[in-house]
Amino acid sequence: MKQNKLKVALVQRGCSNDLKANLDANIVAIKQAASQGAELVLLQELHNSLYFCQTEDTNMFDLAETIPGPSTEQLASIAKECNIVIVASLFEKRASGLYHNTAVVLERDGSIAGKYRKMHIPDDPGFYEKFYFTPGDLGFMPIKTSVGCLGVLVCWDQWYPEAARLMALAGAELLLYPTAIGWDPSDDQPEQQRQRDAWITIQRAHAVANGIPVLACNRTGHEADPSGQTAGIQFWGSSFVAGPQGEILAEAPVAEEATLITELDLGRSEAVRRIWPYLRDRRIDAYDELRLRYRD
Repeated sequence: MKQNKLKVALVQRGCSNDLKANLDANIVAIKQAASQGAELVLLQELHNSLYFCQTEDTNMFDLAETIPGPSTEQLASIAKECNIVIVASLFEKRASGLYHNTAVVLERDGSIAGKYRKMHIPDDPGFYEKFYFTPGDLGFMPIKTSVGCLGVLVCWDQWYPEAARLMALAGAELLLYPTAIGWDPSDDQPEQQRQRDAWITIQRAHAVANGIPVLACNRTGHEADPSGQTAGIQFWGSSFVAGPQGEILAEAPVAEEATLITELDLGRSEAVRRIWPYLRDRRIDAYDELRLRYRD
């Protein structure tokens, strides 16, 4: 019989340029979460390093690694040791000159259950990801695990309702978003608040529109611009878990590291979808124009 209760953990951290220290800290947090009963742990986007996309620098490609590779091997051993499912976020080297921003799911036995390559790639001041990452080619397919069917997406994907919907239509029972998002320190406080509120609101809306929980794990702390041309990025933390009606079940601080642990009642998705049957009432006969870039 399938379990209805699932304890999940989100690891929100600040990163340094010490790759080993970053991964070691994540492993400590994973073990602590497992000791408190967590069966699923979500790590933040590109958790092994500083967020290197603030500038365009070919030397940063040296950070990339294969999957399977050193990080997946180390995390796989922890998944097996702790009997836990881990969602990790890595800079994947697929081939020379071909790189992806990839989330990989490690099963309780240490095997790779699946991976997702980030589909929506931003190219904005301080977030020059198109220089580094090829858009994903694995589609919006959830990954089946012992704790449920996971709709894993990555950061910029979280602004697109189409991505969340396609994951839900393919059977995702949870939506998970490893994230690295923050403020330009030069923005005033009202603008910063609007941005953070929008980030939380749209992801809560994905939970509501699809009737499933959402887990969003962001990094925290300030990271300087290596070029010195800007004030860098102040990552706003605020990792959170929302239930299938968008209700906030747990939320981490803005400016502190935290391991957020909460229990989900997966049976609520069935109950919520019975009273709000969005999937039943969708007008799939009238949505062809969603494939257009813009309706002129």
